[in-house]
Amino acid sequence: MVSLRVSVRVTTLWTSPNSPRPIDAPAVSDDPDPVGWLAALDAHPDDDETGHGRLGLHGRIDSQAMLGEPVLPIGPVTDDGWVQVVLPWQPSRLDPRGYPGWLRRAHLDAVVEDHDGVTITEGLPVRDAPDGAEILDLAREHRGLAYLWGGMSPLGLDCSGLVHLVWRRLGVIVPRDADDQEAAAYRVGWGEERPGDLYFFARPGRPVHHVGIVTAPGRMLHAPETGRGIIEEALGPDREATRYAVGRLPLTAPRPLPGRPAT
Repeated sequence: MVSLRVSVRVTTLWTSPNSPRPIDAPAVSDDPDPVGWLAALDAHPDDDETGHGRLGLHGRIDSQAMLGEPVLPIGPVTDDGWVQVVLPWQPSRLDPRGYPGWLRRAHLDAVVEDHDGVTITEGLPVRDAPDGAEILDLAREHRGLAYLWGGMSPLGLDCSGLVHLVWRRLGVIVPRDADDQEAAAYRVGWGEERPGDLYFFARPGRPVHHVGIVTAPGRMLHAPETGRGIIEEALGPDREATRYAVGRLPLTAPRPLPGRPAT
């Protein structure tokens, strides 16, 4: 079975080949320049979701993949160099095989796998289960990092990307998105949370929209989309009003996720 692996520092998972804007050219070039790309976006700090800044990535990208990460193609390469893929290291209810989207074929190397193909934990470090202090030590390394919608690398992270990246560095694969992380976590009672647990936030009748790593009861380290970067702070009034659950992620492979209903 032939699969693929990411051959560049970081590549962005787009919702379609038509999603990149002209300003996103450094991210989709055959020799991508993610640092230059983010600098170009940051030249438009006041743009809303229709503009050329970071907010304009809403609905255009869903995630990213890093150097060496396995990729499974689920369609042929297009004439203009795109390939539809799933990312098996990023579990999602969108597809049981991994997070789906589109990558540039130039950002990938072909590898020949054995008959078992790519397993979800192949290439991850093998190590003892981490404790809360170790989780927080890794998470705090990213304090001050600017928010990036869909970000999954030390160049930029969103709220669930921070959680996913920290657990991956600890050798544990967890789902990519906040609502899927909540579905995979074991429920913890309010007041029983401990460092390394997760706070989940949702509005009535809506999916979970935000996640933070508990540092102490009523405090979390998280990636808010506010321009302040990744911060550690007490839960404010808005967070208290939308707090939904406390969860504890398993330290092994994630529990199976139910299929996400069509919208």
